Amino acid sequence: MSKTEDFLTKAEEKEVIAAIQVAETNTSGEIRIHIEASSEKAHYERALEVFQLLEMNQTKDANGVLIYVAVKDHQFVICGDKGINDVVPENFWDATKNVIQEHFKKGNFKQGIVAGILKAGAELQHHFPWQTDDENELSNEISK
Repeated sequence: MSKTEDFLTKAEEKEVIAAIQVAETNTSGEIRIHIEASSEKAHYERALEVFQLLEMNQTKDANGVLIYVAVKDHQFVICGDKGINDVVPENFWDATKNVIQEHFKKGNFKQGIVAGILKAGAELQHHFPWQTDDENELSNEISK
């Protein structure tokens, strides 16, 4: 098995997807997780590329958030679309990164991702509350 396949068990993947569903329950925002072994590009650049490939830039309110993980490189990036970046506090992404990183340092990868999802979801809810006509615009599945 590759490091990517070993990163989360199937049960842990289900817990991550459940966290996305919980986080998106009260917001029109969209959260995705992408996991890959490594990147030859700078990780932020690769995360932006994945953001585009997953069509996260196509949400109606420009409020998608991607948590990108390069397993072998021991790197992760959080990036948000313009709509969310325009309204979150200046230190928001750093605070979210720190929450994830504290869990990752202890080897609690699933919990780190779940904590990041829930933190991002709470902020999305504050700025982009769920409306009765909202649709889940993007898949909740983990991309690899």
